[in-house]
Amino acid sequence: MDKKIAVVTGAARGIGRSIAENLEKIGYQVVYADISFPDSIQNTCILCDISNPEQRQNLLNETIARFGKVDLLVNNAGIAPPKRMDILETTQDSFKKVMDINLEGTFFMCQLFANQMVKQNNGARIINIASISSYTSSTPRGEYCISKAGVSMVTQLFADRLAEHGIGVFEIRPGIIMTDMTAAVKDKYVKLIEDGLTPIKRFGQPQDVAEAVLAIAEGRFDFCTGQVFNVDGGFHLRRL
Repeated sequence: MDKKIAVVTGAARGIGRSIAENLEKIGYQVVYADISFPDSIQNTCILCDISNPEQRQNLLNETIARFGKVDLLVNNAGIAPPKRMDILETTQDSFKKVMDINLEGTFFMCQLFANQMVKQNNGARIINIASISSYTSSTPRGEYCISKAGVSMVTQLFADRLAEHGIGVFEIRPGIIMTDMTAAVKDKYVKLIEDGLTPIKRFGQPQDVAEAVLAIAEGRFDFCTGQVFNVDGGFHLRRL
């Protein structure tokens, strides 16, 4: 197959779906990976819970069986805590569930696909979708913040390890993006944005994140492995 092959996790909706659809527009053959899919998606879909080792392996095996290679992995799958709780009350079950998916799942997806990319020896890229929560305290969802901070280090580690193989690893930190995850607190964030939380006074859209992925996928930043791309309306400026 002449097309480049991308695997996007959490691709059934929101940011992941926008990433997958936009990659198709620039010529990628995309494997949509998620725990379930709406009927509206008629693309190449493979069920995968990234916290499950067997399902991670099956995702890779099926992709290679169908297309023979992987040129791009976008680790987008992740969850918020099932219930927002003050860190003085966070439960072990909630902590473990978030870590199993957001951090452990992302780490071992990187490991699994990196080994395949090294075998291919044709250059490839990995993009991890982290969050402004990688460095921003939010005490009602501490487990999420810790998981995303871990994803930032996962990116650095794999960028370092894979550089000798010509495999670039990058991190995108979305800010306040209009998705199902933020829908429940939309009014709160609208007010914060209007009051100056971000220099660019609007909600981010999944397309904003997808645009950053496309730039990396097209090879524009291949000398920038390990780089963090803030897609956050300027939130990272930490203005006074």
